[in-house]
Amino acid sequence: MIPAKMDPISITPIAEKGVDSIFDWFEQHKQSFYILGCTYLSHQQQIEELFFRSIIKVHKQLPRIKSETSFETWVTSIFIHICRELSDNHSLQVSVERESRQDIFKALDQLKLEEKEAVALTYIKGISKEEAAYLLQVSLEKLKELLFSGIRSLRKVLVDGTPSEGCKEYHKDYIDYLERTMDRSKKIDLEKHIYHCQDCQEDLATFQDVMLTMLNLAEKMEDLHVPSGFMENIKARLAEKEKHRQLKNKKRIRKGLIFAGVFAIFIGLEFFTEVFSNRYYSWTEENQELRTYLEKDLGERLNLEAESDGVKIKIKSVIADDVQTLVFYQIEDTNEDNQFMLNYGDGLFVENEQEIMSSVTYPTYYPPDFESEVNNKEKNVYQGKISLLPLSKDNGTIKLKITSLLNLIQDSSDQNGFRINENLGYKTGEWNFEIPVTKQPSIEYALDEETKVEGIPVRFYKLIMAPTATVLQYGINIEQQVKRIDNLTFANLEVNNKKVKPGMYGSSFLDLQQDMNWYMFQTHFSPLFGEKPKEVKVQFESVYVSFDDQKTIELDASKGYSQTFEYADSTISIDKVEIGQPTTAVISLGDSKNRAFQSLHFNIEGEGENQNWSMEMESEGVLVDKNGVEYDMNNPIPHEEIEQPRYFETSYRVKVHGDKVIPKRLVLFGYNKMEYLDDVVKISLE
Repeated sequence: MIPAKMDPISITPIAEKGVDSIFDWFEQHKQSFYILGCTYLSHQQQIEELFFRSIIKVHKQLPRIKSETSFETWVTSIFIHICRELSDNHSLQVSVERESRQDIFKALDQLKLEEKEAVALTYIKGISKEEAAYLLQVSLEKLKELLFSGIRSLRKVLVDGTPSEGCKEYHKDYIDYLERTMDRSKKIDLEKHIYHCQDCQEDLATFQDVMLTMLNLAEKMEDLHVPSGFMENIKARLAEKEKHRQLKNKKRIRKGLIFAGVFAIFIGLEFFTEVFSNRYYSWTEENQELRTYLEKDLGERLNLEAESDGVKIKIKSVIADDVQTLVFYQIEDTNEDNQFMLNYGDGLFVENEQEIMSSVTYPTYYPPDFESEVNNKEKNVYQGKISLLPLSKDNGTIKLKITSLLNLIQDSSDQNGFRINENLGYKTGEWNFEIPVTKQPSIEYALDEETKVEGIPVRFYKLIMAPTATVLQYGINIEQQVKRIDNLTFANLEVNNKKVKPGMYGSSFLDLQQDMNWYMFQTHFSPLFGEKPKEVKVQFESVYVSFDDQKTIELDASKGYSQTFEYADSTISIDKVEIGQPTTAVISLGDSKNRAFQSLHFNIEGEGENQNWSMEMESEGVLVDKNGVEYDMNNPIPHEEIEQPRYFETSYRVKVHGDKVIPKRLVLFGYNKMEYLDDVVKISLE
């Protein structure tokens, strides 16, 4: 049985508003999804990553949601898939604080994955068996088998002694009987048998005890509070991702490599030959980057075209390798002077993605090319490129479906001459392509070098030389309990005295695990065609570090406010507390200069008429460049001119929603900071 169909009215606003609306939806359903995440993962940072990835993926795949599926069921399927991806990484050090970890969560960890998922979805998240079977892609009978075996396995953990096994032919009836969904005739037969069978009496009784114990624990988990600041952290990460995208849209893009050739000489040497024909078409290509690929026989002209409502999309060529699948395209508006671009996840998806593409990594984001000469020629034509997942096969046909385009507008007030047209938003339509593609070979070089950044080991594993990018794979050790690296950036990569820069969005987490004490990452750099590396130099740029440093500050309203205290070599003050609905508190962090941290992780604990309250937080801050110059966030900021900016939070305004909650304690968990680096690591390959 398939779950109830989605209400199209409820999903429309989510689709229109984008990722913010999806975040709001998760905010409303955070409790049940947080508990579900806890059944897979045991660490706070993993669960935060789970929510972050789920929101991004739901936003990306929203155009392909099936009409026969409820929205929550569809989101749950994505959530579970990401749970599985992250569940192998059990070594993060920031534990989720929960009293019940020693009972139901610990017990669930003993089950097989299928059993745990069936039990968690049915009894913890509380969805119907039909829905759970649909999500797990099993029959209803199979789901019941998994529930039975899962409860039997839980019994070994939760019940002392060795209970009787009962009669196997009646095992399949236990769940229906206890849940009172069994047919009357079957129920009578079972009860007759149980009356005369001591083993089945004991077996069914202990089975029932486990079910009741689990349901009681599941009810207690409804009181499991989502940690303070949890959703705020995710929202901040989403905002940071969007900010980087906006900044990147405004940044000037360096022109591609210009390859000069003496046209007349090649005409004399290769006239009327196939080689000349290939080179001729390569040179006549306007896009210099694509021209380079064509010249090197790494792709071919396609010129596939589709039209919808007067807008033509032409797929000019596709370059595929083990890193990504690059699609070069041109969009022409034949009705008006509009320029449109493709944006991955916004109305663009590969229908047969699971069949021919690998999901080990993520596509690279390429912002609009505002500087390109070809995009400043005609007001109704735009040429660009977009990255898709790499192929899992040597060749195949990409079934590309496009349903919306992002509208660009020329703007003389912007130094780049273009901006995204927020008013017009998207151009909708339907453009379908079947694109033949062949994967180009890449060369991998094993690396064996280890260094330390901020005292934390960093290990280099692999260098991949691919036609579309140079990729550095590395690991960050996560064994330390009080200090961890959240992000590591590089200034450049030098191979055989040739330096290449990293892409702004070229770094990603890898779902690979060389060692359970290491997290794997990779960074994309500009391609180095045909180089055979003898020595690699990696220059670091910055590191973002989190510290666990717990401290509890007792609050005493009788002393009045403000109240100050020392933390992380800085003076922090609680300027104001107002009791009400909500209760508000203002916390100042002081001057950003010479401060050991940029932001804090904290929670406010208090007393009220009941214990059901939640906390939301707003922050203010300043942007500080590498030279210490501060920029007020309330004024226009010249982002392109700022060198490696850092954002320092200066104050928090906290609202505690509940019945006149009286703050009693400020609990500090830790803080974050970014450090500039200039270290160079040399790696020999000879």
